[in-house]
Amino acid sequence: MTEEISASMVARYSDKIQTEPKNKVIKDAMMKNGIHAATLNSDSIAAMNPVFSEEINTGKVTDQKRSGRCWMFAALNTFRHKLNETFDLKDFELSQNYTLFWDKFEKANYFLESIIETADEPLDGRLVSWLMTTPQQDGGQWDMLAALIEKYGVVPKQVMPETYLSSHTVELNRVLNARLREDAGFLRKLHGEGQSKKELETAKDEMLSDIYRILALSLGEPPKKFDFEYRDEDKKEFHRETGITPQAFFEKYVGLNLDDYVSVINAPTKDKPFNKTYTVQYLGSVVGGRPIKYLNVDMDTLKNLAISQIKDKETVWFGCDVVLYSNSKLGIMDKELYDYETAFSTGFNLTKAERLDYKESCLTHAMVLTGVNLVEGKPNRWKVENSWGEDVGHKGYFVMSDKWMDEFTYQVVVNKKYLPDELKEAYEKEPIELKPWDPMGALALMR
Repeated sequence: MTEEISASMVARYSDKIQTEPKNKVIKDAMMKNGIHAATLNSDSIAAMNPVFSEEINTGKVTDQKRSGRCWMFAALNTFRHKLNETFDLKDFELSQNYTLFWDKFEKANYFLESIIETADEPLDGRLVSWLMTTPQQDGGQWDMLAALIEKYGVVPKQVMPETYLSSHTVELNRVLNARLREDAGFLRKLHGEGQSKKELETAKDEMLSDIYRILALSLGEPPKKFDFEYRDEDKKEFHRETGITPQAFFEKYVGLNLDDYVSVINAPTKDKPFNKTYTVQYLGSVVGGRPIKYLNVDMDTLKNLAISQIKDKETVWFGCDVVLYSNSKLGIMDKELYDYETAFSTGFNLTKAERLDYKESCLTHAMVLTGVNLVEGKPNRWKVENSWGEDVGHKGYFVMSDKWMDEFTYQVVVNKKYLPDELKEAYEKEPIELKPWDPMGALALMR
């Protein structure tokens, strides 16, 4: 580096501000109220009318509270929508704590297995450094959730309710990650001393016992069997089933074949041609479970798949970057919501592909599409069910403009029956493997 900031440069930059009268008004508004309040576009608020031509009634929203379980809540919400409709229940919820327990337990095993697998890699190399950065966390992906459900099933929220630590996960994550980093160091030490793979696995078994104890004391122990009792809203009839397992409960009461659902993404970067499948190294949770698999398509195809499922009265899990051009109080996600360009007299012109390449954006949050407004067959806004409780948006629901959908939505999960034949064929191909730090390896974990 040879060029330093000089006094003349600063003077020149300052003069540019002083010679523009509007900057005084903008500065006063921004310093008092912040960037978002000062640049809020009232036309966007008026345009985001919470009325939709295609809409699914999904009832009261859920609340993930101070946890990064959005991906989990979104998936369980799509399940409960079906369950509520089929069995005439009102605002029934599945236990997010039950799924959280098994997710964290499986992630611990996945991490320790990754440490054993990479034991010959240098500690300061990019791969091991990446693994050590976050041994486990709250975030996840659709395929990770599907793998958990296929192995452990689900239970009603009443059977395994929330605890303080399931709703406020920071403390638990710190304890788990401290334990796992120490375990990783010990496994690498054993390997360096020439211990066999079998001996490392024996040590790992003791480590998992510690993890299970930490989780059981923090979240409670998951039930192996339980009684399910409910009263349907219409007939007012009481129902009871005794001694059912979580796996049998999912099969009987949710009844979805998760193999029928595919993860479709829009990642328009040069290294990811459309109509091909992708996976990500060291991204997963259940060792031996289904791997992460994405089918990359253009944005119009992605939206048409989502519309088809909504028209059939089935909600859609989707992943997006919720932090950009959104307002949780208003419940609006719109590319026109904030006028940064006029306020700062500069452009923000990265394309969607460039935002991914240059780390300006990636998937950060998962929610549920429950409606869409079609004008002459084309969408102009979407109804979104969030999992941040009823105090945000329209009693927890958001309105998303179609322009925002284009720019900041990266993933939907749809039944593969909606895929045209050429995409069904493309999905069955062996996926291209991406590096662990690829932007499409981002996890939904917004709280």
